[in-house]
Order: sequence, then C-alpha cells, then structure tokens
Amino acid sequence: MSKEILSTNGEKLGEITLEKSVFGVEPNLHVMHLALRRQLNNARQGSACAKTRAEVAGGGRKPWKQKGTGRARAGSLRSPLFAGGGVVFGPKPRSYAFNMPQKARQLAIKSALSARSEQMVVVKDFSTITEPKTKLMASALKSLNVSGKVLIIADAKAEENKNLELSARNIPSVKIILPTNLNVKDLLEADFVVITESAVNDITERLQ
Repeated sequence: MSKEILSTNGEKLGEITLEKSVFGVEPNLHVMHLALRRQLNNARQGSACAKTRAEVAGGGRKPWKQKGTGRARAGSLRSPLFAGGGVVFGPKPRSYAFNMPQKARQLAIKSALSARSEQMVVVKDFSTITEPKTKLMASALKSLNVSGKVLIIADAKAEENKNLELSARNIPSVKIILPTNLNVKDLLEADFVVITESAVNDITERLQ
C-alpha cells in the first residue's frame, strides 16, 4: 500500500510504499487490549496505603475492664470495630505491572498502526516551520486537513524538525512522540496520525 508524501503546506511531493507487514496487518484486538492494559497498569503508582490495627498509633490500654460493664469485651480502641481503628485488608503499596512477550508487543503496535492507516498523513518533514511559532504549526495542521486529537510521530531533535516541539506545545490537542516511543495508547487515542517519512522508515526497520 502506498501513501502520498506531503509538505506541511499540503503540497504533494511524491509517494511512499508502506510495508504491508507493518502498516497493513489484520488488527488483533485481543493483543491490542492486552498492550493497552499493560501500558496503563505499568503507569500506576500502586502507592495507596491504609494502616492495619498493628500500625495505627495508640490503643495500648484496655479501654474498659473485661467483665461487669454490660459492654462487649474489648482489648484495644484501635480495633477495626472502632472509629479511628485500623483497616481490615486495606490497600498496601504494590506493583500492578505485568509483562508481555516482545513479539506480542510488536504485533500490538503493528495492529494499532494498521487500524489507523486511513487517518495517517505522511509528511516529508517539518522544515517549513522556520520559527518556533504556534501560528505556523496551526497553519500546517490546517493545510494537512487534520483536526481533533493529532499525534505527530517525528524525531523532534533532527535539524529539519528543530522548531516542531516549540511550535506545537501550546496546542493542547497535539502530542509529539519519537518513533522509538511509539505505543498503542497514543495511536488509538488520536483522531489523526501525522508521521514523517524518516519515522516511517525507522518504524518499518524496527518492526519488520
């Protein structure tokens, strides 16, 4: 399958052939779901913590005598039965992370790229953005006919893209990632994916 290569002014500069084994696979929904869950789980802090009756301060003295008061027997005011007492089976710091085999992770990214192929726009580079100005970036997005949440996959540190990051960071609906940081969550959340020619080659090389 081939795509037009555009300039950020919307002019056609040529065509690029997208590797079918990377950009044209049948999306595997189960593997994409697993990859998304893994990404979200691995981002969780897991630092929620509640104190048990052994950790709550106080409660060392027996609150009333064992017999004769008419009340239930009690050994500590920090029992879970009392307000201010410990928590039974409360959360403790833990890791929610889980792993996936490398081939499954790669399949998930290929599936997400293939699912997004219709909303993908390939650009030569962002060299036409000559100054770090939001107006230039907004104009480029308009020329490329993309709207909503836009994911830009480009090497922002490359000379031809040097103004990309500064031009785009004031636009809340635009997110820039490096080709090496490609992930399922960003691909699925975006309404449009704008990708540079060099990023296409880089991703193809890594995922083939």
